[in-house]
Amino acid sequence: MRRTLPSPRQHGTYQQMPEHCCTLKISPLVRELIMALAARTPLQRRQPATQRLIQVLFDELPDQPQMQLQLPVSAHPKIRQMVDHMEASLAERQTLVQWAQVFAMSERNLARLVVRETGLSFRRWRHQMQLILALQLLISGQSVQQAAQTLGYDSTTTFITMFKKGPGQTPGRYLSALGTE
Repeated sequence: MRRTLPSPRQHGTYQQMPEHCCTLKISPLVRELIMALAARTPLQRRQPATQRLIQVLFDELPDQPQMQLQLPVSAHPKIRQMVDHMEASLAERQTLVQWAQVFAMSERNLARLVVRETGLSFRRWRHQMQLILALQLLISGQSVQQAAQTLGYDSTTTFITMFKKGPGQTPGRYLSALGTE
């Protein structure tokens, strides 16, 4: 008789998980578990040995520290337009005043809209967007200098300063801690 292991949901593990979308700073063990499980076929994922690895992953995930790298984005058309433009034109860093002009509204009203829709000030929200884009570039293999240039920074030093305001580390140290360098 074939016995299947209970799912993590039946063990109540999901109740320990964060209730909102967030970024976790994963340990080397969790990273390797994710990589090993991602390489398995759907048939292999149903095998008891893989089910045990899945359970270990779900036992470990709640203990991983949360990073402040989430970017709240709303479905509001003006917020979506800003996000779409920022992703398409990485080197452009329009100010709140410039965006207000694009939308034919006051700077103050746009600032309120951003706070209402995202929970962050425009400046903080744009910084989070830049940080996430920078991480995507760096993890994809670009050097710090290339990422700074792609994002429109005049100097690598300015880019590093922007980056450090997020995770509190230089890009090189941050990536080394992730094990991606």
